[in-house]
This record gives sequence, C-alpha cells and structure tokens, in this order.
Amino acid sequence: MLLAGGAARRMAGVDKPAVPVGGRPMRERVLAAVADAYPRIVVGPPDGLPAGVLTAREDPPGSGPVAALAAGLARLVTATPDPAAGTASGEAGVDRTGTSAQTGTADPSVTVTPGPTTLPGPDPRTATPIAHPAVAVARPESVVAPSAPHLTHAAPRPELVAVLAADLPFLTPEAVASLRHHCTRDGALFVDGDGRRQLLCGVWRVEALRAAAAGLAETRGGTLAGASMRALLGGLDVTEVPWAGAGPPPWYDCDTVDDVRRAEEWTR
Repeated sequence: MLLAGGAARRMAGVDKPAVPVGGRPMRERVLAAVADAYPRIVVGPPDGLPAGVLTAREDPPGSGPVAALAAGLARLVTATPDPAAGTASGEAGVDRTGTSAQTGTADPSVTVTPGPTTLPGPDPRTATPIAHPAVAVARPESVVAPSAPHLTHAAPRPELVAVLAADLPFLTPEAVASLRHHCTRDGALFVDGDGRRQLLCGVWRVEALRAAAAGLAETRGGTLAGASMRALLGGLDVTEVPWAGAGPPPWYDCDTVDDVRRAEEWTR
C-alpha cells in the first residue's frame, strides 16, 4: 500500500510521487519494490498508475497519512483475487506461490473512498493462513483444501501489508523482504542511524493496523483526519530494523527539491 496523497507543500504542491529520480518516477520505483505483492494499492490521485494497480482516496483528500491508511485498508477488503493465479472463468489454477486457487478478475478501475469515520472491520469469513504469502501482501484468494481438492473454502484476507510512502526512490525488493522477515510481531519498520523510526517504510499485520485505527478513531470522536502515524502506531509491538545493506537507505524520502537533487546524485 502506497500513501501518495500528500500536499507536497515543500515542493510547491507538485505531484511528488511522479517526480523522476534517475529517469523513473519515484512512485514507479516503490511499486517495483513490491512487484510480487497483490493487491498493490495507491492511496492518492489515480493518474498515471500502471495497469493492475488499485486506487483509493482518503476523505477528505489531504487529511493525512492515517486517514489514507484507513482508506487503503478499506480498499484491501474489496480487492478481488489475483488474476495471475488462474483464469477469469474461475477455473482452478496455480498462483505464483504454488498454491492451487479459485480466482476471479481484479478491476483496477474501481476506487473506494470511505467516509471520514468509516473503518474496515474484521472479515466475517474464517481466515486460513497461506503458507507462502507474497513479498508484501498475502494474496486474498480461495484456496483448495488439500484434504478435499474438489472443495474450496473462503479465502483469507491478506495477513501482511507493506505501508510505504510513494517517494522512496531507493526502496528495493530486498529491503521489503527484510521487513517481512522481521515482521514477527505487530509490525516491522526501518530505523535510521540515529534510531528514528521511518513510519512510512514498514510491514504490518493487517488486523493489528485495523485494531489500532479503530481505537484511535474512537478516541478522536470517530475521525482519523489529521491523526499522526505516531499516535496510530505507538501502542503496537514493533520490531525496529536497521538497514545494513549497501547504497542509499531504502527509507530515504524526498520531501524537498534538495532531497530530489541528492537522490539524483546518488543514482549517477
């Protein structure tokens, strides 16, 4: 899930995720880092997105990252199974994790905008874990029961979700995989060299985020507009992950023109 609805006030209001770094828009770079995940959701303006990427919008637009996160979680509930896992006719197929599945067809044109007090509730269906979820998001699909291959049961909703800013030009699949590996509690996020949490570069358990959002909304009179990510995540059990890889840190974001210039220099 990419949060791309900020006002970019320090960059004169430009569409910041569309700003290129190394000849490629930052939004595309972040989407490429989670290319194996389904669904991929961008919360923000729907313009210029690759085919198959779903969209959502916080209400009102520009009401902050927590409201955007709630909109993305709501869109996650309505996402259909991964079309790459089978045929549009619903025949059983094998998805990219090797799990037999009944599949449908995703509709990337659908945009869900929940009201300001709407939060995604728990899935009423019985959740059965997928053994090998995608890099950032476990697929919501109908799994063929191994003991009775002629029967199918309701699919689990995704268990993990990557929550990412859309202006992370150096995020890589390896960095996302590291976060997912460390997501053994409520979530995992990167910390910089000074120990500061990078709140929009993490992988989380979906139900932990839903519960945190519901609790925060209750304390704020039913709205998440203007709420801070620190307030949302403060009560969760988080694994802090230092980056040990080579090159620019994956959590480096571009809030200013100078940040973009520095990123360009790193790509040369």
